[in-house]
Amino acid sequence: MSQPRCNSYYNATINTETDYPELEADIRVDVVIVGGGFTGVATAVELCEKGYKVAIVEANKIGWGATGRNGGQVTGSLSGDTAMTKQLRNKLGTDAEQFVWNMRWRGHEIITTRVKKYGIECDLKYGHLHTAYKASHISELQQTYDEACKHGMASELELLTKEQLPEYINTPLYHGGLLNKRNMHLHSVNLCIGEARAAESMGAQIFEHSAVVDIEDGVLATVTTSKGKITANSVVLAGNAYHKLARKKLRGMLFPASLGNCATAQLTSEQAQSLIPKNVAVYDTRFVLDYYRLTADNRLMFGGGTNYSGRDSKNVANELRPALERTFPQLKGVDIEYEWTGMAGIVLNRIPQLGKVSKNVFYCQGYSGHGVATSHIMGEIMANAIIGEQQEFALFADMQHLRIPLNEWFGNQALALGMMYYKVMENFR
Repeated sequence: MSQPRCNSYYNATINTETDYPELEADIRVDVVIVGGGFTGVATAVELCEKGYKVAIVEANKIGWGATGRNGGQVTGSLSGDTAMTKQLRNKLGTDAEQFVWNMRWRGHEIITTRVKKYGIECDLKYGHLHTAYKASHISELQQTYDEACKHGMASELELLTKEQLPEYINTPLYHGGLLNKRNMHLHSVNLCIGEARAAESMGAQIFEHSAVVDIEDGVLATVTTSKGKITANSVVLAGNAYHKLARKKLRGMLFPASLGNCATAQLTSEQAQSLIPKNVAVYDTRFVLDYYRLTADNRLMFGGGTNYSGRDSKNVANELRPALERTFPQLKGVDIEYEWTGMAGIVLNRIPQLGKVSKNVFYCQGYSGHGVATSHIMGEIMANAIIGEQQEFALFADMQHLRIPLNEWFGNQALALGMMYYKVMENFR
């Protein structure tokens, strides 16, 4: 049975709610995409722009899963970049570093182009601050700054001292920061729905409340729901941590981790500006970090911590309030009107997982908490693979990934222990 949208700020401020039908017939398309989040919808837009006949089947609502539950930050922090570069050197040689660097910013270009092309209203704003939680972390920001300057981004970055931070953020917590003017923040659900509308305008058929119960492959593939079937040349599994399809192939590769987020009561414009005067998004340098920003209607959206057990946190607001008030003591006791969790798909080496379950059934998953930009990059790569341009897809499909045997519960406990180790080691960083 399909589920309603969660109690998130995004869902309370949707521009125009979706009302797509349930699949109740047998249809034929070129490509059927399972999952109506960023990966599935971005792939659909790419394919529709190329003239393909596409259908999306979503178990709940467009943008229901992690797409509608994140912090809305679009940054160049690419998941698994070090491990990715190391493996790519075997295929690309010295070009591996440039390939990974370009990928950091590719999602930004896709999103900004699409927002402009289709007139998507999603509160897109530029500006991001990476803050040094400890004085010893400033050297890491310096390394990031130096690398970006080497790639021609000097005009878009600025290293800030502790004394300069109040111009951008009114908190005593940090020791410095790296301002990035290319990074962005936005309303995730309105972006996803806007992209779905774009795909629909190009002929895509979209079905909500249509959970997939079976996939049969062959010369043509058939995706079956409780009330209908879609036959297609190709299938893309784009449910990330929210689907349980193709377990024989995918079991032990991806693990759900619950990310918590909340939004305060509406602040006055003066209060909001006093917190974050330049309206930048922020996250800090810790391994398990806090991330936050202002919304378009002057709320503080604040996320942080991660539950690696595979279970949702029971009281997100209570868990996040200490960190929120430590960051902004002036908000002590502020009402929290929205709280929600979302399941990120965690990969052990943090490299996104692309591949095939069978000859014409593709999968794409595992952004490890960096999904807004990465999902759009992967949507482009998946679409290109389906039309026969598989060079980039092959690079990811050939990546080596660790697989934890037994079941997901065991894998999540192993992951939780590993994260506990990193939290302890954070004290010595």
